[in-house]
Amino acid sequence: MPLSFPDAPSVNDTYTAGDIEYTWNGTTWYISNRVANVRNANFTDTETDTYSSGGVNYKYITFTASGTLTVDTAGLADILVVGGGGGAGGSNYSGRAGGGGGAGGYSYLTNTFLTVGTLTVTVGAGGAGGSGLSNGSAGSHSRLNQYSTGGGGEGSACASGAAGNGISGGGGGDGNRVKGVSVNTQRGNDGANGNSAGAGAGGGGGSSAAGTVPTGGAGTSNSITNSATTYAAGGDGGSGGVNPGVNGAANTGDGGTGPSTTGTGGNGGSGVVIVRVEV
Repeated sequence: MPLSFPDAPSVNDTYTAGDIEYTWNGTTWYISNRVANVRNANFTDTETDTYSSGGVNYKYITFTASGTLTVDTAGLADILVVGGGGGAGGSNYSGRAGGGGGAGGYSYLTNTFLTVGTLTVTVGAGGAGGSGLSNGSAGSHSRLNQYSTGGGGEGSACASGAAGNGISGGGGGDGNRVKGVSVNTQRGNDGANGNSAGAGAGGGGGSSAAGTVPTGGAGTSNSITNSATTYAAGGDGGSGGVNPGVNGAANTGDGGTGPSTTGTGGNGGSGVVIVRVEV
């Protein structure tokens, strides 16, 4: 049956074709109601690992850098796509903190249809931390074929400029710097405004919560690899003598942490793409 998805759908709208139900998540349509006659996808690339859970056997592949996924059997898979985190803002004033970077986008799609072919995988880089009165840089998007999510917004420097918008917004620097906001609240949250001079910088937004002063918003735990890992947490605003800022961990999509006084902001963590299928 040819697919004819509705124009201009709202989040959580559904579309049924035959006995398959699709749901719009704000970015793409995904299969939300699995039926017996839809089989599992299979990829021919070497898996990262295999495991059993709840009587079901799985294999998965983790992409920590861009590449391709070769699918020889069309069908359903679980997909985690995390964008790169934003870099934190810098500081060149003693006692003035830089804002934390916003988290990269977090997108977890279950029972999602993969077509046969060589599918493009893009793993987004984390944004660089800023120095002096420079903001950090925004994180980059991650993608598996048509399934994608964006990067986190940059944290702002102390006493200079506003934080950047992103899937999660960056935190505002010390000195009443303005927060960045989320451009997709299904996958991220706003950063926090910085306080008055010397009173603290805003944390970047995370995938599960908005930033506060000076704490970044919470990330989201996921066990697609059979080991619970938290992804896409916002970077803290500079506080507690942290100097220079701290980089977000690689392949988590975490935002960078801002410096608490004169120093360079932490880089955002790079993103990740993970694909799991039943075997």
